[in-house]
Amino acid sequence: MKKLMFVLIASACCMAFTINASAQQADQATADAVIAMTKAQWAAEIKDPTSVAEQMKDASDDYTEFNGDYATRLDGKAMNSRLGEAAGKASGKTIAADMANPKVQVYNGNVAVLTYNYVGVTQDKDGKNEPARAKSTRVFVKKGDKWTLVHANFGADPLPKQ
Repeated sequence: MKKLMFVLIASACCMAFTINASAQQADQATADAVIAMTKAQWAAEIKDPTSVAEQMKDASDDYTEFNGDYATRLDGKAMNSRLGEAAGKASGKTIAADMANPKVQVYNGNVAVLTYNYVGVTQDKDGKNEPARAKSTRVFVKKGDKWTLVHANFGADPLPKQ
């Protein structure tokens, strides 16, 4: 009887460890996926600033956004795309973009929150480069088998005076 009890307890511990390891692997796969989606959006913008459809391909139709350019929440993928198209015609362009300190929190396997510090370089029409940085949050929801961006908050991080 003691042996049977020991086997049952050992089996339960092994199952718990396996389930935990499996959940951690799934969370890492989710983190890798949402970070890759974000970097693909930046790559599309660098390649062609007017390619808003490509940049917003992973956004939900009900996507919302807060950013430092507007005093109100932007509601809907359509509104954000129209503003993005206009901004893409501006004289400046992004020439480098990266992510520092990324953290992905996964909830119930179908919600992922990505927070990071954006670091990049923009170039104006005269060829002058300027650093860009922001505190960023993106919220993704798994719809079917696809991760979809549903909300973002971008807060410009002012550069120190030199």
